[in-house]
Order: sequence, then structure tokens, then C-alpha cells
Amino acid sequence: QLQLALSGGDLVQAGGSLRLSCVASGITFSMNRIGWYRQAPGKQRELVATITPGAITNYADSVKGRFTISRDNAKNTVYLQMNSLKPEDTGVYYCNVVGRRGNDYIPTNNFGQGTQVTVSA
Repeated sequence: QLQLALSGGDLVQAGGSLRLSCVASGITFSMNRIGWYRQAPGKQRELVATITPGAITNYADSVKGRFTISRDNAKNTVYLQMNSLKPEDTGVYYCNVVGRRGNDYIPTNNFGQGTQVTVSA
């Protein structure tokens, strides 16, 4: 059974940086594409970044050049390095195993508890 443990969320000023971590268990981690999602207050959850087993990455336009997703298969961990943070990056961040359906990325499991990121102006 998939379990995901998230950490790293915090309150930070605009322009600052944070690194989120997602530790997975219950799956063959190295064989799975992992995605970071976020949900801002009053908005739908959106996909922020994905990373394939071969470390190919993809980003939402809103975070390109500022966020970096990476993985350490030996630690079953995916990271999201967030730089030049903006108030609009505020939200609850989640990770999940991600599948593909055509051109769409689809979360394959229920979302668990996320980690709160708050960026003050």
C-alpha cells in the first residue's frame, strides 16, 4: 500500500526558497513517475511538476525556471526545490504517483495529507 510522507512546508517571504520532500513506501519507487501538486485556497488542485523514473522532468508554465523537481531512488524520495517564491505559490502541496492518459497526467492514488507553503508579500 502506497504511503507518502511530505515535509518542508513553511512560511517564507516572497523571493525566498523552500525545499519540499516526499518519501514514498509501499511501491517500487524507482519505477514510478512522481508528481508534485498544489492547491491554493479556493482553487482546484493543479499539477506543478513531474519526474519520470529516468529523471525526465516536466513543469507547469507558472513555475518553470523557479522550481526544480529531483529524485533520489536510493532514499525513495522526490524533492521540489522552490526558488524565487511568489505569494501566488501559496497553497497545500502534495505528491503522488502519476500515470499518463494521452497527453494528460493522472494521479494514481488518493491524495494524503499535504504540506502547507505560505509565501508572504
